[in-house]
Parts: sequence; structure tokens; C-alpha cells
Amino acid sequence: MQITKSKTAFDEAKKVIPGGVDSPVRAFKSVGGTPLFIEKGEGAYIYDIDGNRYVDFVQSWGPLIHGHCDEDIQDAVIDAVKKGLSFGAPTTVETELAKEICEMFDSIEKIRFVSSGTEAVMSAIRLARGYTNKDDIVKFEGCYHGHSDSLLVQAGSGAATFGTPSSPGVPADFTKHTLLAKYNDIQSVKKCFENSQDIACVIIEPIAGNMGLVPAEEEFLEELRELCDKNGALLIFDEVMSGFRAHLKGAQGLIKTKPDIVTFGKVIGGGMPVGAFGARKDIMDKLSPDGPVYQAGTLSGNPVAMNAGLASLAKLKKNPTIYDKLEMLAKRLTDGLKEAAKQNDIPLQTCVRGSMFGFFFNDKEVKNFDDALKSDTKMFAKFHSKMLENGVYLACSQFETGFICTKMDEKLIDDVVKTAEKVFKEIS
Repeated sequence: MQITKSKTAFDEAKKVIPGGVDSPVRAFKSVGGTPLFIEKGEGAYIYDIDGNRYVDFVQSWGPLIHGHCDEDIQDAVIDAVKKGLSFGAPTTVETELAKEICEMFDSIEKIRFVSSGTEAVMSAIRLARGYTNKDDIVKFEGCYHGHSDSLLVQAGSGAATFGTPSSPGVPADFTKHTLLAKYNDIQSVKKCFENSQDIACVIIEPIAGNMGLVPAEEEFLEELRELCDKNGALLIFDEVMSGFRAHLKGAQGLIKTKPDIVTFGKVIGGGMPVGAFGARKDIMDKLSPDGPVYQAGTLSGNPVAMNAGLASLAKLKKNPTIYDKLEMLAKRLTDGLKEAAKQNDIPLQTCVRGSMFGFFFNDKEVKNFDDALKSDTKMFAKFHSKMLENGVYLACSQFETGFICTKMDEKLIDDVVKTAEKVFKEIS
């Protein structure tokens, strides 16, 4: 496989873009090699500028549940673009998409659109603080909620200590109100509440997708709900990744626990930059212009993204059995990977939630970030590189999630498993 043009393009990009990429994980630093520069996508495949074709299990990090260049979404985008890219004024399509989402989620009565998942989470936390008149927040090690200052934290001396900045440029004062707890460990959360009487919210990915795919246990989420109610804090579900990916109702279609606020991104834009946060009426009414909590955005709810999202969700709502098919394919893939690894004495843990899948080169089940960090990242890098050479495009980090799209079928999955069987023999 030749990637001469990608290598040249990467060298050129590094001259004018930091690291040659506009999002760090794209640089392939954790897996080695040169990032591929993509020319086009079509269905389940992407093509690089050297003309190589790959089965795409990244799907733009989740939003393309219908695959690349879906005709219905393309038509919706083209129709919107012909009328104007954005207006900075209300459009009726915003209301249409808002109604669709509110109807699907019992915990949401009102929703506001923004332009990214990071912006959605940042706004949701501000709203929670404004609603409760409290300052502290609890987040979990291994859960990524965007790159806003108060969420770029690392653990202190213990699981319940206040966070310290994990990136230069983030003042310690910005993170001193962030407490860190361990995923799927309720005792660590209880310690946070013991250490602070000023907790506004607990934010969690109910299906974590940024330490690899690690679902929260149902009992753990129920206990979180009880803790928040007892202490006057709001529970925020970050479903930027899992919303409409794990289920038509996101994680909430698979669990009983209901959050106070939900954040969205990815799928609700059909591939366009978009995010949103929603909650019951009394919480959302605290937002400007109805209430005192300020949040704004010139491109929020822009008609191109709204039309794309509406087209994408309409296809999902029309045929909710899509998720059964996608989950079947995801399990077929992960079961095949696990068996192929086993045949070569390579320990592999796998997980599936709807159209999301993950795997760890680990001999024990992964339940939190500490468990994930014990995975063999060198083995993952070898596997990733060899699969790429054989036309399979996987997320370029052990700590990311893979995605199935509707354009995939059993034959494609079986071919990928056969490729993995060959690769495992080479790297074992």
C-alpha cells in the first residue's frame, strides 16, 4: 500500500497547522505512522488521496450512522444551502428538530442547539450552576467532555480530591471547582459529596466512549441519581457520543436512570457540526432570554446542520429496527475479533452497545479508566497498523470507540474478521 501523497500532504500541513492536524488524535501519535489524508467517503468506505480504499469504522467519530454520502442527508443539505448558509435568525427547521428530540426523550421538555459537543457540555454545566446556585462539579476519570477549561483536569492525590489542570493554559483557579471520581465506583462519588457541600452537578458519559467503550453499570447510575437528589445536585448525561448511536433514545433507551440534563452532538447533525443540551422546563427556563443564565452562538441552530440532522433522525425514527441490525453486526465483528485473538493466545476484551463497539488488549474486563490503562497499547498499535495496511480503518487510539453504519453488512464484517485473523497470526 502506497501512501506517498499522504506523507507529502502531512509534511505540508505541519508547516502551517500545529502538528499538521486540527484535532490531536488525528496525528496517529499513539499508533505510529503517517495519518492518512482522506479524499472522499462512500457508504462504509473512505478513500485516501493515494487512491487506497478502507472499511471505515470511525465514521467521522460517530455521526455518520447512515454512512458516507447518504443521499437523503445530502439532498437535505443541498436544499438548505441553496437557500442560504446561515442567517443568525430563527428558522422553522430548528423547531422541527427540537420537537423530534423532545418527543423521544422523557427527560427533555426543551432543548437548545449549539455548534459542538464541547459547547453543549460547557453550557449545560453553566446552566446547572445557575440553577442550583452552586459552583463545584463532579466528573469521572476517563470521561471526556470536551476541551473547556474546567474539564481539562487530572487526578490529585486521591480519587476525591479537587482536580488540577492537565493542560498548560488552564489556570488552577478554573479547575479547583472540579472534583474527580472513579467510573463505576460509587464510594469515590460519596467522598466528593463529603468533601464539598457546594456541588452543582455530576456529569457522566452513561456509555463512556473516550477510554474505549465502557458502559456505566445500572446500579451505579441509580446510586448517582439518589446521591444527586439527596444533595440538591443535577445529574448530567453526556450523550454527545451515545445519543442516537447506542439506541434511538441513546443510553436512556437501555437503562432506567433519568438525568436532569442531557447533552448531544454527533448524530443529531448528520455529519454537520452541531451540539445541543436539553432538560425539563423549569431548568431550561433559567436560560437567557427567559432567565439569567447567559448562552449564545451566532451559528447555533444554523439551517444546514438542522436540515441534515432532521433527515438523519427521520430515517432512524422511521425504522428503529436499524439498531438491532447494527448491534448484530457489531457483535459479529467483536465476537470474530475475540475468537481470532484467542486462537493466537492474545487476550482481548470486547464490548458492544447498539452501533458502538470497543475492544481492549487486556486480560481482564474493563470497568474504569484504571482498568483501561492496563491495556497493551503497543499490541494495539501493531494491530492498528497491520489492519490499516489491509484496508481496515480503525480509531487510531486504544482509548476510542468504533462505529457500525447502515451501509455495512455481514459479508463486509466477515471479510474484516478474516483480515484480523491473518493480522493476529502476524503479530502474535
